[in-house]
Amino acid sequence: MRAVVYDSYGPAEVLRLEEVERPVPKDDEVLIKVHASTVNRTDTDLRSAEYFISRFFTGLVRPRRKLRITGTELSGEVEAAGVAVTEFKAGDRVFGVSAKTAGAHAEFVCLPESAPLAHMPSGVSFEEAAAVPDGVILALSYLRRVDLRKGKTILIYGASGSIGTAAVQLSRHFDADVTAVSDTKHVELVASLGADRVIDHTKDDFTKSGELYDVIFDAVGKLSFKRVKGSLKPGGIYGSTDLGPYNQNPFLALWTKWIGDKKLLFPIPRYTKKDVLFLKELVEAGKYRAVIDRSYPLEDVVEANRYVETGQKTGNVVLTVSPERGTGPV
Repeated sequence: MRAVVYDSYGPAEVLRLEEVERPVPKDDEVLIKVHASTVNRTDTDLRSAEYFISRFFTGLVRPRRKLRITGTELSGEVEAAGVAVTEFKAGDRVFGVSAKTAGAHAEFVCLPESAPLAHMPSGVSFEEAAAVPDGVILALSYLRRVDLRKGKTILIYGASGSIGTAAVQLSRHFDADVTAVSDTKHVELVASLGADRVIDHTKDDFTKSGELYDVIFDAVGKLSFKRVKGSLKPGGIYGSTDLGPYNQNPFLALWTKWIGDKKLLFPIPRYTKKDVLFLKELVEAGKYRAVIDRSYPLEDVVEANRYVETGQKTGNVVLTVSPERGTGPV
């Protein structure tokens, strides 16, 4: 089968398309024919190992062999199911996250029945289903920790990316008052996702407006706690998706836990089947939609990675893996 592999950390050019052995499902696994995947920040960060801490999970010197095939989000059809599998059968359309072993940038992947995997929402294409899980689960890992609900105010910075578009829609679902920050070309899109108001950061600096928020969520990792602290209400919470040294967020999270009344929260996301089922319900209820910027064929994975790393993508970038059948709406 075709798969995108890499044997060393580095830029997008370390990726290559290669013929590899097709996996065989264990008794508790399903073999999935992948129709669509995405290239997201998780994928590019793991590949580049820009933040050395990630190597403790993926391999200190080079990627571990089980992580050699890239890709985390996927949608497709169950090709075969192990003898112990009861939830899925051959022909089922599924979507989810290959969180532990990656491998979604391939024509086939095996996942345990217990993985963050569910039947696809009705009425969506494979491309749309593949673009749902990662950004939503990353946003959920933060929003649930801050007890977002009616009466609370949240500002979402970087509201037009994968995590940002998810955070806006989830915040609306939790009935919070939502202020979103984006650039000029994305103002209308972000408003259409449910933001009560949108600030164009090329024209206005929210930190100088005098407005205070219960929660500030940096979905792109470009702010610092020092910069936003003055825009938080007493007892307010700031959170960021950034792992790098710029914000020093893991260390500041520990510091602010004990010092001061304004906190920095740095949640570690967990990918669970429960969350994927929650996403399925949201999509089917019309309360969430995937935002797709561009779609690339699998053989253009290097170009897709380069584009994601520009930081200019809107929502999600999709990889079509097996587009020849079943890519229309369900």
